[in-house]
Amino acid sequence: MATEEQKKRLIRTLSEELQERNLAIFAGAGLSAAAGFVNWSELLKPIADDLELDINREKDNLVSLAQYHCNENAANRSRLNQLLISNFCNDKEVTINHKILARLPIDTFWTTNYDRLIEKAISETGKVPDIKYKTSQLAHTKPKRDAIVYKMHGDVEHPSDAVLTKDDYERYHVKMQPFINALSGDLVSKTFLFLGFSFTDPNLDYILSRVRVAYDSNQRQHYCILRHIQESDCEDNVDFEYQKRKQAFFIRDLLRFGIKTFLIDEYAEITKILEELEGHYRRNTIFISGAAHEYHPRGPEESNRFVFNLSKLVIENDFNIVSGFGLGIGSSVITGALENIYMKGDTIRDERLLLRPFPQHQSGTKDLKTLWTEYRKDMLSFSGIALFLFGNKFENGKIIHSNGMREEYEIAKKNGQFLLPIGATGYMALELWNEVNKDFEAINGIHPQEIKLLFSDLGDNSISLDEILEKTIKLLKILRK
Repeated sequence: MATEEQKKRLIRTLSEELQERNLAIFAGAGLSAAAGFVNWSELLKPIADDLELDINREKDNLVSLAQYHCNENAANRSRLNQLLISNFCNDKEVTINHKILARLPIDTFWTTNYDRLIEKAISETGKVPDIKYKTSQLAHTKPKRDAIVYKMHGDVEHPSDAVLTKDDYERYHVKMQPFINALSGDLVSKTFLFLGFSFTDPNLDYILSRVRVAYDSNQRQHYCILRHIQESDCEDNVDFEYQKRKQAFFIRDLLRFGIKTFLIDEYAEITKILEELEGHYRRNTIFISGAAHEYHPRGPEESNRFVFNLSKLVIENDFNIVSGFGLGIGSSVITGALENIYMKGDTIRDERLLLRPFPQHQSGTKDLKTLWTEYRKDMLSFSGIALFLFGNKFENGKIIHSNGMREEYEIAKKNGQFLLPIGATGYMALELWNEVNKDFEAINGIHPQEIKLLFSDLGDNSISLDEILEKTIKLLKILRK
């Protein structure tokens, strides 16, 4: 079994690949099982019954089983086609695993599944999927696509073209050679995470072998998550020991193809890993919430210099910034970030500095308050840490706390983001700092003592803003580890 430290290393590695937009997903039937779709054994059980064979004794021979059916019916596969339609056309709800994968910046999905859960999850996230299940589709690019979904064994809406039988597999390298080339290229240039996949597919084995022979010891590193053999899966203790030994050999054999295996006890652990991966990745992006009409007692010059240096150091330490161009601090956030970006000779990319100035006038059917709430939810969805500065505005002749910052705090809290009010800047930020500091673990979760101590210091108005800045950056860096 993988240790907690191994899990942390896996998540850290995958998060780094996400940052570089290098992570690809290969999804097998196991990923769709949680939605209620059948696996291959369940799909072909009626076929086995027709042939008077025991499906439990044919689990390693399912491709041949489908071929036997065709042989017995003079190459007629209409029954197989109908089974595909009956079992995979149901409009199932996407699973939490699909939702997380769709939310992450993954632009390449490969699957042997016939269902449409991956593309449905991508669409529901507001992204545009470009679906490929025929070779002719490879030559076309869907406008404004966010992710490509390669369905190498076909699509449920076209069952007669689906890869099912031995004949289909044997002809694959001829009929579907462009898919083989595309997957081979992705295996060389991207880091794959295999989910719900058993590695018994002959097509994938052929492609992996080609890549291994071509690149030998220079193969790219890939990862898979597998459930380890359990006693309840086996007939008796003898079978259990045999299956464990067989799995150990199989895992070592995957290393030939550059695939490292992470073993779990239960499939539910995949969701936990993906949730932690999303959280770790999101913590590379910081939402900066702030508004200031006054800067008591530090003054505008010192306060804006603090915001400028904070933004600059956040970018310098390879974090990303999302901000709504808050009153009185927005310009300093932008200037600090841009100075570091340009100093490095870099260009402005959306993920590095995402600015969303709030609309000031209602022009559509939605009132401005409702629009602002949706806007805040959208901005916060990009980040894993919400940082709050100052938080005051001038209204009806007096300075009051910013209700917009309070709303952003509540949204971030509901999202499970790490809440980081810099209480030393006063106003609403101090009010929020008091709330979090009073019940830190209940709000921000369990963290090392060092983080709690640093957070506690961020509410101390007696220390300089330079010290506050140093402690804030230190805290952010620890959070990312």
